Amino acid sequence: IGAESPWYYRNKAQFPVGRNVDGGCAVGFYAKRSHRIVETSVCFLQDACNEEVVRIVRKFMADYHIQPYDEEKHTGLVRHILTRVGKKSGELMVCIVVNGGGMPHSVELVERLRNVQGLASVVLNVNKEKTNVILGRKIIPVWGKDTISDELDGLSFEISPLSFYQVNPAQTEILYRKAVALAGLDGSETVLDLYCGIGTMSLFFARQAKQVLGVEIVEQAVKDARANAARNGIMNVEFAAGAAEEVVPAWVENGCSADVVVVDPPRKGCDGRLLETILQIAPEKIVYVSCNPATLARDVALLVREGGWKLLSAGVMNMFPHTAHVESIAVFEPGPKPEKVDEIDELE
Repeated sequence: IGAESPWYYRNKAQFPVGRNVDGGCAVGFYAKRSHRIVETSVCFLQDACNEEVVRIVRKFMADYHIQPYDEEKHTGLVRHILTRVGKKSGELMVCIVVNGGGMPHSVELVERLRNVQGLASVVLNVNKEKTNVILGRKIIPVWGKDTISDELDGLSFEISPLSFYQVNPAQTEILYRKAVALAGLDGSETVLDLYCGIGTMSLFFARQAKQVLGVEIVEQAVKDARANAARNGIMNVEFAAGAAEEVVPAWVENGCSADVVVVDPPRKGCDGRLLETILQIAPEKIVYVSCNPATLARDVALLVREGGWKLLSAGVMNMFPHTAHVESIAVFEPGPKPEKVDEIDELE
């Protein structure tokens, strides 16, 4: 599935902030396989508003002598400039990731940012850890709302700084419609949505299923998911916070069953224990959405060779135009247990 709009499609940007070789402030993107920041004034994949946001924050830092983060020394204040844009709503969130408890002269920063069209939220994210992880757990509201809104296929969503939300909403609508179609729902099914984020795909399925149960490890995302279900008047969906590989086995012990299991894991793929639990549930179908074909292939091998499942169909979507990445989707149904093959045959 190709992309009709391959430019300015991203609704989320993360600009690392650091020091350049001259000791000044550098803002841009990391060079491949490094943490060297390549100064970037224009990007044809991000929303165009980011150019103005970065320019304003850079000027603000220079005017008030606010120091960029130094990874090696773990000093300096501003680590990242993160933005989120509601492509349908036009709302903009600016999140400054700081190595500290606040931002000096934040009132002046807000006054400058309010010149950017669509600004709805300014927040700080506190990350004092010496880590490569971009976001910390603590959010400090500075101005406006704590979230921004967006819409997918007639469904309205509230998005917080820590929420997972697909970066290409136009392609996301197509992807989720495809996932629902491949599940072949008739309205009588219970659907288990694992790694559900803020409930985007859960609500797509809930419109055609009897019941949807969603699991997500980020507690704030679960709160957002529940709010999104209520916001859209969808009552046949429930969400639980926790690691899917821990929550689902406990559900199985209590007699939980599902007709369809949907997974959309991070790049590392599904946890092995979770796959074993899915096999115990024995649904009628598994719909596997993946952002990493390599870990998808690994998990397909486990499901087919060890679990006896049949791969019905698989395909890719150009979710990330002008990059080396794709979104994949695969659908399985129970099949006959394959005969065991020896190691040499597997290698061949």
